[in-house]
Amino acid sequence: MTMPTRRIGSLEVSVVGLGCNNFGGRIDAGATAAVVDAALEAGITFFDTADIYGATRSEQFLGTALGWRRSEVVLATKFGMEVDPQRKGASPAYVRQALDDSLRRLGTDHIDLYQLHAPDPATPIAETLAALDEQVSAGKVRQIGCSNFSVEQLHEADQAVADGAARFVSVQNEFSILHRVPEHGVLAQCERSHVAFIPYFPLARGLLTGKYRRGEPAPSGTRLARLDSEQYGRLASEANLSAVEELAAVAEGAGRTLVELAIAWLAGRSPVASVIAGATSAAQVHANVAAADWVLNDDQRAQVDAVVAPGAQLV
Repeated sequence: MTMPTRRIGSLEVSVVGLGCNNFGGRIDAGATAAVVDAALEAGITFFDTADIYGATRSEQFLGTALGWRRSEVVLATKFGMEVDPQRKGASPAYVRQALDDSLRRLGTDHIDLYQLHAPDPATPIAETLAALDEQVSAGKVRQIGCSNFSVEQLHEADQAVADGAARFVSVQNEFSILHRVPEHGVLAQCERSHVAFIPYFPLARGLLTGKYRRGEPAPSGTRLARLDSEQYGRLASEANLSAVEELAAVAEGAGRTLVELAIAWLAGRSPVASVIAGATSAAQVHANVAAADWVLNDDQRAQVDAVVAPGAQLV
C-alpha cells in the first residue's frame, strides 16, 4: 500500500507520521535506528521531534538514524520549552540559538517544519514570528508552526504576521478520541486560517493501545508504568477504561484494532494533516501504519460519539 499524503503548507507529508519523543528516553540509539528503518520501509515520511525530547538526545539519535536518507523525509522539530534555565522561550536571540543547536544535533542544514513548542508570555508573538521569518529567508527553515496554542493565541499570531512574511502553517495540540478539546474551537480556527492540525498523544498516552485493564497495574515497560499510583489511577480510571473497552468493541466490529480506530478516527478529521503516533519498536510502527487505509463511515463515527461525546475530555 502506498501511504496517502497531505499538505502542511508547502510540505507533503504521510498521513501517519512518527512521533519521536521516545528517542533518547525510553529507547537508545540502536532501538531508535530500528524504529526509523521500520517507519521508512512502511512509507512514513513525516518525523516529528523536539529539542527537549530525551534531554536533546532525540534529535541526535534521529539525525544519525536518518543519515543519508535525510532528503527523503519531512523533518519537524520544536523549540521554546525549557532545555535548561538558560535555554528556553521564544526571544529572537533564542530562536537563532535554538535553531542552530537543533541543526547541529540533527546533522542537517535546514528544518522542514520548525515549531514553537508553547507560547512564551515573556515575548510578543510578533517578535518571535519576525525572528522565524529571518530563518526562513536564510534557508534554514522551510515552514513554521506552533504547538499548544489556543484559539485566541492562533488568532493573535495570525494578526501579528507582517505582509509577505512567514506565518504558522500548522498547530500541534493534544487530540484523541479521549481528549476532544480541539473541537471547542481550535479545529474551526485552523479551517478559517488554512492551518494544518497535527494531533499529539493520538493514543491518549497509551490508553488507546488496549494494554491497560481495569483493576490491574500498568504492564511493565509501558508509558503509564512510569507514573505514580495516583497519576495512574487518574488516567486509568474505571470510567476511562470502560470507555476504552467500548471503543475496542467498535474497532472489533469493523474487523480492526483499537490502535487503528484511534488513528483512523483522527485522520478522518479535517484539518488533520498527519497523525504522529510514537513507537518504541518496529511492531508498533506497523500497528500504527495499518490504519492509513481506513476511512470510517458515518455509523462508525456515530458509535465513537456514543462512547465519548464531541468536545469531551477524559484524559
